[in-house]
Amino acid sequence: MGLFSGKQRKPGWLAINFLPDGLCAAHVQRVSNAKPAVSFCTTVEAGSHALDRLAKELHVSQYRCSTLLRPSDYQMLVVESPNVPPEELKIAIRWRIKDMLDYHVDDATIDVLDIPPDKNAPTKSHSLYAIAAPNQVIRQSQALFEQAKIPLSVIDIPEMAQRNISTLLESEQRGVALLSFDASGGLLTVTFSGELYLSRRIDITSRQLAEADETQKVVYFDRITLEMQRSLDHFDRQYHFITLAKLVLAPLPGVEGLRDYLAGNLYVPVESLDLAEVFDFFAVPDLASPERQAQCFITLGAALRLEEKAL
Repeated sequence: MGLFSGKQRKPGWLAINFLPDGLCAAHVQRVSNAKPAVSFCTTVEAGSHALDRLAKELHVSQYRCSTLLRPSDYQMLVVESPNVPPEELKIAIRWRIKDMLDYHVDDATIDVLDIPPDKNAPTKSHSLYAIAAPNQVIRQSQALFEQAKIPLSVIDIPEMAQRNISTLLESEQRGVALLSFDASGGLLTVTFSGELYLSRRIDITSRQLAEADETQKVVYFDRITLEMQRSLDHFDRQYHFITLAKLVLAPLPGVEGLRDYLAGNLYVPVESLDLAEVFDFFAVPDLASPERQAQCFITLGAALRLEEKAL
């Protein structure tokens, strides 16, 4: 998803993400036949001039910069792809989703993300994701970065950032489910051949999991497991041409037992993720810790961005 585009700067992307207690910024460069290299990953405490401080410290004018919307800032809708020429697609989608928004469609910024169909299916109809955000939210984000003199090229969403990491975990001709938790809640994505096929939100935060007593933890684990079962069953029915290799659990420090609980109740293998398996952290050794990986997970995924194919 790219709501804005900008000129070429240093290779790779600098992603700047707003955390509950500050900002996280990471620069990642993809390397041929090697792990993507993280040049730096830093956090800044919240404050009225946090973005300005970050801009000065990182000399941001050298980079292509992106940021992320919060989950509450946008809607991600699955709709049937209209049978129109490519140049008319967004207009057709705008008309199709107008009654799904809780504000007027003329006040929405809309992007689309294709969900590739089964190549062997007799019908060519398929679905796509329509991502809609209020124009006011987009303008406010732009204004923040303009005030800090940060050249914002892209406004992205967490689902696409997580997709970027998930694709690094894929094996040939098999899909991967990736589950993460942060202050906004849980996010399940399923990818195949580098494409996002499924996205589900879970209203349980990483803090709730970390602070739960044993009784409450079991309640949370049951809810998460039920959502995984329902989501993966739906995925199997909807995309029967894709075989899932595994469910991968993103770094979740302070929460013991979730991987084993899921593994005992799901039909797919469940693994825990160490981001050092897919990133080169040579320049940022502190990212070896699960705590830092969890803190920077979505930001690192956003910095993995590749330009999307135009629909």
